[in-house]
Amino acid sequence: MSNIQVEDNEFGKTGSIVDFFYGVEEGSNLNIEVAIKDDGRCAVFYNKPLKNDLSWFEYDLDLCKLGFVMDGGETRSLNIPVKKELSKNMQNSHQILTILLDDETGAPKEGTYVPLILHSQH
Repeated sequence: MSNIQVEDNEFGKTGSIVDFFYGVEEGSNLNIEVAIKDDGRCAVFYNKPLKNDLSWFEYDLDLCKLGFVMDGGETRSLNIPVKKELSKNMQNSHQILTILLDDETGAPKEGTYVPLILHSQH
C-alpha cells in the first residue's frame, strides 16, 4: 500500500489535488491510500468527498505515480506516489475501485469503479 496525507497549507488551496475534494479547505487533512493486490486489483481510499466525478485514473509506469482525471479532463500536477515494488501489479489493472471512507469512523461510505489508463515513456 501507498499512503499520502495532504494538508491544504502544504500545497496551497488552489492548483493541487485538494481542489478536487470538499472539506480540505477547512483545515482538516486529506488522506489517500492506494492498495494493490498481486493479481492487479487496485483500490483507492480517501476520506473527503469529491466535488465532481472522476473520469479516469492515469498511472505512469516509469514514475510510479497515479493521477486523478476529473470529468472534462481536469488534472492537477500532484500525483499520488505508489511504491515501486507494487508498480508491476498495476500493469494488470484496468480499473480502480474508489472508496470514500467516513472521516470520523473510517468505515466505507460508498464506492465505484473508475477506468485506469497505463502509460510509459519507453
